[in-house]
This record gives sequence, C-alpha cells and structure tokens, in this order.
Amino acid sequence: MKDELITAVLQHMLPILDNVQLKQLRQAMEQTLVHYEVVESTDNPEIDDSCELIGRFIAAKRIEGCSEKTLKYYRTTIEAMVASLGKSVRRIRTEDLRAYLTGYQTERHSSRVTIDNIRRILSSFFSWLEDEDYIIKSPVRRIHKVKTASSIKETYSDEDLEKMRDNCEELRDLAMIDLLASTGMRVGELVLLNREDIDYTERECVVFGKGDKERVVYFDARSKLHLQEYLDSRTDENPALFVTLRAPYERLQIGGVEHRLREMGKRLNIPKVHPHKFRRTLATMAIDKGMPIEQLQRLLGHQRIDTTLQYAMVKQSNVKTAHRKYIG
Repeated sequence: MKDELITAVLQHMLPILDNVQLKQLRQAMEQTLVHYEVVESTDNPEIDDSCELIGRFIAAKRIEGCSEKTLKYYRTTIEAMVASLGKSVRRIRTEDLRAYLTGYQTERHSSRVTIDNIRRILSSFFSWLEDEDYIIKSPVRRIHKVKTASSIKETYSDEDLEKMRDNCEELRDLAMIDLLASTGMRVGELVLLNREDIDYTERECVVFGKGDKERVVYFDARSKLHLQEYLDSRTDENPALFVTLRAPYERLQIGGVEHRLREMGKRLNIPKVHPHKFRRTLATMAIDKGMPIEQLQRLLGHQRIDTTLQYAMVKQSNVKTAHRKYIG
C-alpha cells in the first residue's frame, strides 16, 4: 500500500516536476514513510477512470489512422485485461501483467504469437499513458518480446496455380485467382474494388490497404483477359468488381472468397488454399527472381520492411546454387 501511495502522489506531480525532481520526491517519501504503516481509507474511494483513459487512447489511435477493426481489437484486449485484474490502469504493475499473460496462456492454451500480440497492444496503451503523463512509467517496459518459433509458411507451386486455373467452373473464380496471384493484394482490398477502378490500358488498379492507405497494384495480361471475359458475361448493374453468382448479385465478401477457395482446395487436394497464400507466393517469387526488397515492400503496401521479409521465403534450391557460386 505504501508503494501505491507514493506512486499516486508522483502521478499527481507529473505535470509539475521534471524527472530529476520526481526521483528526489520519491526518495524523500520513501525515507519519511519507512517507519509508518499505510492503510487505505474506505471513506473516500479512489475514482477509477480506466474506461475514460481507454476511450481517449482509442480516440488517439483513430486519429493516427488505425482501422475500426484494429481499434475494436485494441479496446477488447485492453478491457479484458482491466476486467481480469480488477484494478485501475493507473495502479497496474509489471507483476500484475506478467501474472495476467501467464494465466491467459495457461487457461486458453494460446500460442506465443497470441500472447506477444496482447503484450504489444498493452505496451502501446501504457506507453501512451506514460507519454500523456497519466502514469509515471509503463509497467510493460520490463516485459520483453515473447520469443516465437519461426516457421516457413507455405506457398503455391506453379502446378498448384495451374491446377486451380484449369479447374475453375466460373469465369469469376478464374479472374479472382488471376488477380490475387498477379497483384499480391489482400483479400480485403480485392472485395472493395469496383469496375471503374480497373485501368486495362496500364494493367493497374488502385486499392485501399490497411489504415485506408492508397496504393497502385499491377496485374498481368492473363488477368486482364479473364477479367474482361468475366465482366462481359455479367448482366447486373452492381458497380462491384466481384459479385455473388446468384441474384441479387451482391458484392462478394471476404468470407465468400475464403469459402470458395477452401472448397476448391478440398476438391483438387491442394493443402491450405486461402487468399493470403497468393500474396505470400507472389512475394517469394519476386524475391526469388531478384526484385529489390524496397520495391516489393511498396507493392505489398507494408510500412516496415521487416514485414516484407517475413512474407518472402527464398527457395532452398536457390540458396544451394548461391552457396556454390559465391562460396563453394
């Protein structure tokens, strides 16, 4: 209780004192209270402003350009932590968060990746509280990144791609597969495209990525032909580039694309067929053929080049060839 009292006083003095003065104040209070027992009074309970602070944090992230989906994930993660600990965010300590993350992983059998995602969100929240002078020091500072095993993600082989193209029963599916494979766009970007977004002359289109960031992606001649054939076959007036196969021909949603590809994979005995695998395949192929990583980063719409490197898996056969060329 003594430490919490000192912390509460220091938090009130944050806007007034600098770091050196705060340190001196802490030392003075610790020396003064060393022979005293501190008991919390129940007459005037502390007002818990956690909900208000979470709301302010979410508002700040919205201004930074985070999508509503990301904001919802942030809020849910932080509120779950606060509810579990039953403490004001101003009083939460490193030990509390360590216990929470350990308990969360044990109860839900969560992967290390999941736990590190939660740690990263909590770090962002408490760092913001620290920057805004709501707390003295983020309790997540001493909780380091969770080590995760790096697994090689699968990509489609040339044979897989040709098998899918040859067995498409609908022009829409063929155009969709070609566009995903040649542009490397996200499935969320694909379903937002409209007919008028396609520039057939330059074989390019503008997509809106994460955080509503706009970028240009490019498709090949085969995609152009199959897209035109698909659109020529349509009789509806929906402006969406891809629509459902039956009336009233509504815009195709992410779940619809995922389901269609998953069913195709089962039918053709191709493992783990999903939209994101096209993106990873394109990145790997581009790196494999010598595309500069900075250009690939721009093509995929990544903010950090580290993210791009995670997508690109260089083929082991080329590593062997390179070793013989440069070393052996």
